[in-house]
Formats: sequence, structure tokens, C-alpha cells
Amino acid sequence: MRDPYQVLGLKKGAKTEEVKKAYRKLARDLHPDLHPGDAKAENRFKDVSAAYDFLSDTDKKARYDRGEIDASGAPRGERTYYRTYADGDSGTRYHDPREFFRDFEGMDVFSDIFGGRGRKRAPARGIDSRATLELDFIDAVNGTTREIALSSGKRLKVNIPPGSNDGQVLRLKGQGMPGSGGGGAGDVLIELKVRPHPQFERKGNDIYAEVPVTLPEALLGGRIEVPTVDGRVQLNIPEGSNTGSRLRLRGKGVPRAVGGARGDQYVTLKVVLPDKPDSDLKEFVKNWSTRHSYRVRS
Repeated sequence: MRDPYQVLGLKKGAKTEEVKKAYRKLARDLHPDLHPGDAKAENRFKDVSAAYDFLSDTDKKARYDRGEIDASGAPRGERTYYRTYADGDSGTRYHDPREFFRDFEGMDVFSDIFGGRGRKRAPARGIDSRATLELDFIDAVNGTTREIALSSGKRLKVNIPPGSNDGQVLRLKGQGMPGSGGGGAGDVLIELKVRPHPQFERKGNDIYAEVPVTLPEALLGGRIEVPTVDGRVQLNIPEGSNTGSRLRLRGKGVPRAVGGARGDQYVTLKVVLPDKPDSDLKEFVKNWSTRHSYRVRS
């Protein structure tokens, strides 16, 4: 994998807010819905998403910035040299003393040293395992099922409840490390990382989205399709709408944890002129403005 900072067009060590801002811009420009059939754009979108997933993990980002892991998440091995041990005692020169301990793999060395052999241990609960799970925005809102692989190699199916939020921690009881002496197993704690959506923004249980409209749609009103987390729906645009006009779609927001009722979606309109206004439009506006001037700046 390439340097995730380079993929996002950032300098190494960029702050989390810079990472999020760069991802949102690139995801908006490269989203497959905007480039149907363009394999190059799709691959670039996947690279950008993978880079964001990596850098949005606070622990991974910090370790990568310190040089402890590479861009794939694998640890960078500590390098040792023969000179390190050149001045050792007679018979141990050029010998790595760590090799001595490798001969005892599987032995409870410290237990033998401190007299633990043969002593019955008290029941001890197993330690908790921790993991991070990345999710798309819409999957977090609507709920889904994912499979996750733990560092132990164990694979688990995880039910993501509707309305899950970034940073939320799910607990899977009894799925962690086994206990000792008859103690119960620990739990698995899964922290959710929700990827930003190129169009939707969540505030509490409400969702906000900006939708472009044409000049005739804003001026004369009309009915348009707008995206929601449930799919596209019809929305009535009132006559005389303007950039910044905000309309509400009731019950199209995020499900609440208690009761299941949903928040709303707020659609902010953005009036967009044609890419190249023709002479008819220019002439009309010119004639109209000479007779109907108005102020928009104080």
C-alpha cells in the first residue's frame, strides 16, 4: 500500500481534521456514482477510502507517524547488527542474547523461579480483546452485519444496530481471551469508525444534505428527486426558493436508540446556473435588471 498521506494529497503527520477534509473532497469527486464504468476512478476511490480507514484509526496513525508500522499496518522489525554484541563476554561475542530465551518457548520460566510450580491458581477472568471496525455512513445509520477477524485469528459476526455512531463501542460478552483456573472468558470490545459521506452530514439524529437545483426549479417551483439514506425520494420545491432555503423530510434521519423513532433530514438548496448561459438568458436578465434592480449586499 502507498503512503496513505500521499494518497490523500497530504504531508506526513497531518492532523485528523485535515485527513477528514481531504477524504470528503476526494470521495465527493471520485464517487463511483459520478463515474459509472470508469475503472480508474473506482480504483482511485478504493485507494482513497483505504487510506482514510488507516489514518482515521488514532492508534495506527500515531504508530505510523512514529515509524513503528508500515502503510500495511505491519510492524517494522527492530534491526540488530553484529557490532552490537562484538564486545560481549568471552564465548558470547557476536551472539544475540535473545536467542537464549527462544530456547524456552512454551515454558513458564517466571513461575518456576518464584516457586509457582504445583500451586493451584485462583480463577481469573480472561482479558478483553479490542478491535476496530470501519463502516460506511449509510450502514451505520441503517444497521448491518459484518464479520471481523481478531488478532487471535478468531472470526466473529457482529450485528451493527441501526443508528450506530462514530466512536461507539460494541461489547461481545464472553468472546475474548479464555480465563484461567476456571475463570470466565473476557469480552470483545469493538470500536466503530464511521467513514464520512460525501453528501450527508449527521448532527444528532438528524441528517443534513445540500442539493443543487436549476434556476427554473428555484424560481418557478417543482418536484425533484433527492437522496436519502433509504434511497431517492420526491421533494416539492416551493416557488421562489433560493440558495440556502432549507426543506425538511420528516422521519428520514437516524433511528433513535430508544423507541426506534427517527430524526429528520434537512435539505439545503443550492441554485446553480447553466455551465454556459446562452444569449437568450443573458439578454433576458439584462433587460429585467434595468427595470428591477435589487440589493443583496449591505
